[in-house]
Amino acid sequence: MILDRNLFEDWMKRLIERFDRIERKIDNTKPTKPVKADYTVDGEKMYDNQDLCFMLSCSKRTLQRYRVSGLLPCKRIRQKTYYFETDVLNFIREHLQVPEFKATKLNDTTPGNSSDNPPSQ
Repeated sequence: MILDRNLFEDWMKRLIERFDRIERKIDNTKPTKPVKADYTVDGEKMYDNQDLCFMLSCSKRTLQRYRVSGLLPCKRIRQKTYYFETDVLNFIREHLQVPEFKATKLNDTTPGNSSDNPPSQ
């Protein structure tokens, strides 16, 4: 069976239209991810529990301990807890310890042979 050019182009046009309709249907069924709103008060950014848990690598319960002990001030807005950026930075500076890495000199010792106990002869 030999198709002429016009018939071929008509069929291709139909196929493309069908693919476009299918694509639109698929796009309409995809759940849209809600965009998280950034809260600011007087130009200062506020973080919620999820943000802070991620940034500090801690659990929600740990944040609650910090709040109850008064170490980390917070604000409640619409039954949600928020933390001002300056309060978070002050908390990190004052209460969280940054691990210090000290450079140590490696002595030429073998296991079980320390410098305090010279090898017996």
